[in-house]
Amino acid sequence: MPDSTSHNLSSIRHIVAVAAGKGGVGKSTVALNLALYLVGKGAKVGLLDADLYGPSLKKMLPEETLPSQHPQHQERIIPAKSRGIKWISMAHFLHEESSASVRAPIANGVIKQFLHLVEWGDLDYLIIDFPPGTGDIQLTLIQEGALSGAVIVGAPQEIALLDVSKAVAMFREMQVPLIGLVENMSYYRVDDKTILYPFGKGKGECFTLENRMYFLGKIPVDPEISRCCDQGESIFAVSFESEAALSFASVAEKVTDQLISLEKLAQSSLKNFDLKWKR
Repeated sequence: MPDSTSHNLSSIRHIVAVAAGKGGVGKSTVALNLALYLVGKGAKVGLLDADLYGPSLKKMLPEETLPSQHPQHQERIIPAKSRGIKWISMAHFLHEESSASVRAPIANGVIKQFLHLVEWGDLDYLIIDFPPGTGDIQLTLIQEGALSGAVIVGAPQEIALLDVSKAVAMFREMQVPLIGLVENMSYYRVDDKTILYPFGKGKGECFTLENRMYFLGKIPVDPEISRCCDQGESIFAVSFESEAALSFASVAEKVTDQLISLEKLAQSSLKNFDLKWKR
């Protein structure tokens, strides 16, 4: 399998993991809306649904073009395209009601194909929707994916943040920069004066302080977010000025700022290393 330094991943400026350490916290929703916002700002964006056992992005993105075999190179895959996003998912290769019951070695092989054999082309961002957990597939994604950094998604519950802490530990162990934490399902706005916190308040911000991380922002509980995902619509097209859309936009802007900072830091480190080496 070719590595990222000699293969198509080298044409991607930023490769971003969106991870949670557990399921059910809206990780795929955050990954999708990051992609939708960035492509809406004119960026070239790819989206890799790496949750092989429970892929959900196919439901959230309307089918425009399906993945296809490259006409000249049969082992290569031209990704699906929807709303200007290049993307790939295990769901493209399964029947509607089928399950992806495969052992870890096969799953790792699929992940490598999605990374290295899909014709991603030149991208500003490749967003990888990580599967829940911190096991073999996640390690393969980190080792093969040349990640620029990881966005961690959590909910404002202590039990949810326990699993998030495992994901944070995994990325730190593997020396992947942590871009920051998004607190999803953070609050519910009843009206202009009343905000409810059904899952607790302030836990995400406390977590970032304790773990020396950047807090990227809060996403509200909003039925419109769920409706857009279920119907394959973009919340930015449906209600760009809504609180939910603005919260995703704010998170996306902070993610891009963090990536630029990390890129500058990496370039500076390489320059300093080069100067020391020449001495």
